[in-house]
Amino acid sequence: MISVLLADDQALVRAGFRALLNAEPDIRVVAEAADGLEAVKQAQQTRPDVVLMDIRMPGVDGLEATKRIAADPALAATRVVILTTFELDEYVFEALRGGASGFLVKDTEPVELLRGVRAVAAGDALLSPSVTRRVIGEFAGKPGHHRQVAPPAQLDQLTDREREVLVLVAEGLSNDEIATRLVISPATAKTHVSRTMIKLGARDRAQLVVYAYEAGLIRPGWLT
Repeated sequence: MISVLLADDQALVRAGFRALLNAEPDIRVVAEAADGLEAVKQAQQTRPDVVLMDIRMPGVDGLEATKRIAADPALAATRVVILTTFELDEYVFEALRGGASGFLVKDTEPVELLRGVRAVAAGDALLSPSVTRRVIGEFAGKPGHHRQVAPPAQLDQLTDREREVLVLVAEGLSNDEIATRLVISPATAKTHVSRTMIKLGARDRAQLVVYAYEAGLIRPGWLT
């Protein structure tokens, strides 16, 4: 059973999502929150598989709540999905940087929402890496956004092949495409991606894309 926490300051929105999710045999809404502080508290109490997080909430907003959840070792298995009104929203980039596993536009089709919740709960990338790259590329190059977030030593832990794989993930390639590009098996590609994530402390592929940009391995505009 996939457990979900709904965080949105609009009761009607929460009710709609709750009805949709609870109608599925494999999904259960275990808690709700109307602001970020309550979202963090409920996440710590219920340890849900997935948090559907609105960004704009009173007090502690969804961005700060996402960062707090991502930073909590006890919630390492919890995945945050940002609910947004606009696909290319600057806050989406900040949320991905803060630890979100992806985002869904609020007016998405119900079947897409359900597919997204199941994908994230299974540990898969909610967004195609290419969409993640497009969002990050839109904002990473703006003044004030580019910064080195990890010490050089963290990058130095990577082998040459792992560094190569990191750049290919940031280009938007899937494991199969990475395997084809490097002439290795898909299983080997997956292993390289997993090891890279562990060494960099990345929660998922979305974080690898963010890291590649902010470590300067790839820059907006290189691949367009």
